[in-house]
Order: sequence, then C-alpha cells, then structure tokens
Amino acid sequence: MWTAILTIASIALIAGLGLSLASRHLSSKEGDLVEQVNDMLPQTQCAQCGYPGCRPYATAVVEDGVAINLCPPGGDETIQRLATLLGRDSLPLSEIMVPSVAVIDESLCIGCTHCRNACPVDAIVGAHQLMHTIIESECTGCELCVTPCPVDCISMKPLT
Repeated sequence: MWTAILTIASIALIAGLGLSLASRHLSSKEGDLVEQVNDMLPQTQCAQCGYPGCRPYATAVVEDGVAINLCPPGGDETIQRLATLLGRDSLPLSEIMVPSVAVIDESLCIGCTHCRNACPVDAIVGAHQLMHTIIESECTGCELCVTPCPVDCISMKPLT
C-alpha cells in the first residue's frame, strides 16, 4: 500500500517539476503582453470598444495593432498606461466614443429586473416589481441595459 502511495506521489512531483520548467522556458512573450494589457483594462466586459470583452480587445491591441483609445470605462488613465507599456503615442479617447450614462425614467419603470441583470458592473439597483435606478458613478455607459427593457424607460445621457 505504501509503495503505491509513494509511487503516485513521486510521479506527481516529477510531473509538477516538469510543468514548472516547461512554463518558464516555453512562455510566449506575446501572450504575456496580452495578459499585461488585459490586466490594465477595467474588466467591465461592456463591448463599447467593439469587441465582446476586455480579453479579445487586449488580444487585438497586441496582435493586430488596434487603437488603444477605444475603452470609455478605462478613460484617459488606461490609455496613458497602455501607451507607456506598448511604446505608442497616447491618444485622446476615440471621438466615436462619447462617454455617457444610463438614465431610468422612474415613472415608467415596472421593476422587471431585466436591466439590472444585463448590467455588467452592477450599476443598477432596485428590487423585483419596484422602481430601479442607476448609480451614475458606477455606470460605464455600455448601453447593455437599454435593449432588454420592455417598457423603454432607459435612455443614455452624455456626460459633461
């Protein structure tokens, strides 16, 4: 019995050491850069950049040279950090990206929670069958809450 345990433990130890060495020697520098860019993004998965989430956008920035100024939730600070990391010029937030915030017409809200469930950053508060409201400081302006609203009580207001 002890022989079996020691054999399995030895195999696991050797496999672990082998994987550790392989990860050090076979790591992809480009993959590491994608990870660094992804870590700098706000992880709101709002798709305002035109990609389905932060990881695909980070991959496109590194591998395809996509512009670094397409992330409204990240803002100027993220653009500056990306420019420094990638050795690119810092650009202002893309002009097609107008920072905005969702607004709920509370007199029309039926409390269905569809908008709340769609919000990737939990910027919508309210209970089922009760009025909902937006926490403006948390809203990224992704517009993901607009489409699911069955009574069209959500609109987008540009930030000043």
